[in-house]
Amino acid sequence: MPNAELTSLHVYPVKGTRGLTLPEATVEPWGLAGDRRWMLVDAEDRCITQRGFPTLALISVTPLPGGGLRLAVPGQDPWEVPVPGPGAPAATVEIWKDKVRAVVGDAAASAGVSSFLGREVRLVHLADPARDRLVDQEFAAPGETVSFADGYPLLVTTTGSLDALNALIAEGDHAAEGPLPMERFRPNLVVSGTGAWDEDAWARVAVGEVTFKVAKMCGRCVVTTTDQRTAERGREPLRTLSRHRRFGSQLVFGQNLIPESTGTVRAGDPVTVLARRPVAAVSATAGTR
Repeated sequence: MPNAELTSLHVYPVKGTRGLTLPEATVEPWGLAGDRRWMLVDAEDRCITQRGFPTLALISVTPLPGGGLRLAVPGQDPWEVPVPGPGAPAATVEIWKDKVRAVVGDAAASAGVSSFLGREVRLVHLADPARDRLVDQEFAAPGETVSFADGYPLLVTTTGSLDALNALIAEGDHAAEGPLPMERFRPNLVVSGTGAWDEDAWARVAVGEVTFKVAKMCGRCVVTTTDQRTAERGREPLRTLSRHRRFGSQLVFGQNLIPESTGTVRAGDPVTVLARRPVAAVSATAGTR
């Protein structure tokens, strides 16, 4: 891939809310700096996402120095939310099957988001990403951790595969929904200059000077059918993925990454494939989460 490069970088400071595009980002062992260190939980301290609340896409978040947030909800004045300090209430929150130690954030911001969603929620902050939540051990080494992302530190997608997917959507029975933008897939890293679906066979990649192992394919859910600007839902891309990109029980687009090193990645960095999987091993990486 002599011309492959990092086209764009994206973080999601509060899990499930609108993404933010950056010119560069620091890669930490558990993901990009500032990515999904915050999350909203319901009255039972279970995570909420766009799966159940598509209007989370309408909440915009801007990082503040020190890890805090500027949180903007439609129809309300924004809040500046600091990282919870010593003495802030602690909580054990549930994200999928994981129980994770967290610290409760600003009560006023939580109340404002609750009013917008029509359901009681609390904003929580991940206490210690270096130890509090392990990556699925089927695909990770002992001790590798992740933030409040679904299961892996980073997600990479490619423009070549999006172009191919949009061509398939144009041939299908919901062609009017396409072409879809990359933001539907909520990636961290977007790579250009590769062929369609080349990333299926990646085992290790370098982005600039930072290296990553490719843990598994990313199984997609209903969030991809949500317009990230309006929160409206359609049928695509799941309709087309179910016909053309089914691996076992998973509808696949993109690859989950685990950092092997840390450093800074920047838009325009070269992307190099360091190792590939044998063709027969590709479908085995679909996994369960």
